[in-house]
Amino acid sequence: MRMRLVPEEILTAVTYVGTWAHGRGRLLMAFFATLYFGALRPEEAVELRLQDCQHPKKGPGLLTLHQTSTRAGSAWTDDGRKHEQRGLKHRARGDVRLVPVSPELVRILRAYVDEFGTAEDGRLFRSPSGGRLDSTRYLDVWHKARHIAFPPHLVDSLLARRPYDLRHAAVSLWLNSGVPAAEVAEMAGHSVAILMDTYYKCIHGQREQMVQRIIDALGEDREGGTSGEVD
Repeated sequence: MRMRLVPEEILTAVTYVGTWAHGRGRLLMAFFATLYFGALRPEEAVELRLQDCQHPKKGPGLLTLHQTSTRAGSAWTDDGRKHEQRGLKHRARGDVRLVPVSPELVRILRAYVDEFGTAEDGRLFRSPSGGRLDSTRYLDVWHKARHIAFPPHLVDSLLARRPYDLRHAAVSLWLNSGVPAAEVAEMAGHSVAILMDTYYKCIHGQREQMVQRIIDALGEDREGGTSGEVD
């Protein structure tokens, strides 16, 4: 995946997708932005509330994730609703995950709240009726945006095939930027083992860089030996 295509072409293209009284794409651009800039899972972004967001006027922000929402069907939930709320993946129920986010996402979220507000319970992203955002709705917008952003030969490719690919792009970017794997796993809500297995190609090839960092940290004496060398 070419990283440049994701934030520029795809997120911009999303804003051009119409209906829901002509503003459907603009309503969902911020939703997709949380997947790319914050590495949220779609089911986590659906449950994001205004009170979960620290979004100052300047500088980076912080998201506090509490739960997810998945479509299970009314026959499969305890209360007969179509969506089921669950704890965070790879976390005990009740645990939270803190996700530092860039000033760019802060600006996007602030602009979104100023223009569209929130649902009654504080949820940022919702259906036209104010209910929970269903995957069928955001997937439809995503597929239409790909047709706007990409030439025909890329529309049928695997490039940004699913909204979840935004999260993959984010995690890959963090690893390629040199953020330690343990920190990436914590922020993205992965176990370290799964992270290393899934994103091995991002980490592979950085060994020489890591070794050099160790050498620089240990230092060398003027005669070329290490500072801790014993005669």
